[in-house]
Amino acid sequence: MGPTAAGKTDIAIGLCKRFPFDVVSVDSALVYRGMDIGTAKPGAAMLSRVPHRLVDIRDPEDPYSAGDFLRDATREIADITAAGRIPLLVGGTMLYFRALTEGLAELPSADPELRKRIDSEAVRAGWPALHQRLAEVDAAAARRIDPHDSQRIQRALEVFYASGRPLSDWHGRTARRDRGPAVEYLKLGLVPGSRKLLHARIEKRLNLMIENGFVDEVRRLSERPGLTPEHPSMRAVGYRQLWAYVAGQCSLEAATAKALAATRQLAKRQFTWLRTVSGLRAFDPLEAGTPGAIARVLAPQISG
Repeated sequence: MGPTAAGKTDIAIGLCKRFPFDVVSVDSALVYRGMDIGTAKPGAAMLSRVPHRLVDIRDPEDPYSAGDFLRDATREIADITAAGRIPLLVGGTMLYFRALTEGLAELPSADPELRKRIDSEAVRAGWPALHQRLAEVDAAAARRIDPHDSQRIQRALEVFYASGRPLSDWHGRTARRDRGPAVEYLKLGLVPGSRKLLHARIEKRLNLMIENGFVDEVRRLSERPGLTPEHPSMRAVGYRQLWAYVAGQCSLEAATAKALAATRQLAKRQFTWLRTVSGLRAFDPLEAGTPGAIARVLAPQISG
């Protein structure tokens, strides 16, 4: 696990060449078909050599939740282990990792009408204003959620409006359920030691995505009947900002700048999550010797 642009895929593919691993993607955007460039999805040739499970399993109009991931990942882990191989869980969606290892809290179910009302308020006032409203009713959740993280702000407010109880209260007092399979997890974190270097990698990768047709990819998605910028798939960093450009709401330069800022904010949130992971073995992916160091940690675990 690790922040965006940390090099998780490259290291995972290298490990698959040395150990009997099958990759299970832990990424809330890679599940969607047609979202290839902006998600840095491995290409078809790579996926044919090193298959990734839970990639391209949903259309972007179809929501995918942590509960969906937990069900699907549990099935894939069982299938891989039954074949005598080892699941390698790779990704940056920390909520999915937590759902798998710690379970999910019982929460009120999604309310489409309530979400529409919250989205309408956000259009009028902006997500930072709704974040401030969240801080008034659930200070603990607001401290964990970035003022521009629309999806998490929406969910936290939805839970409060639907139940009258703050989301943090649900997490703190409600027994967790539906934990993943009873297996031993070895938690490896790619934690860059230099934020400056990581930010440079993020910017370089985003520029390359633009050069490789990211705008056209978003334009094709925007033409799909029924798909809107409010769908969870289109709230992925980069897609939401470029959708505004293809809709004529801003310049490409402005959209790219906002996408870069949003990606850096995502990395910041991922760092925050990583600090809470118990038993994490951290490696700096920007150091040349990291793949070998990880392999040396894995070898005795696997041979044993």
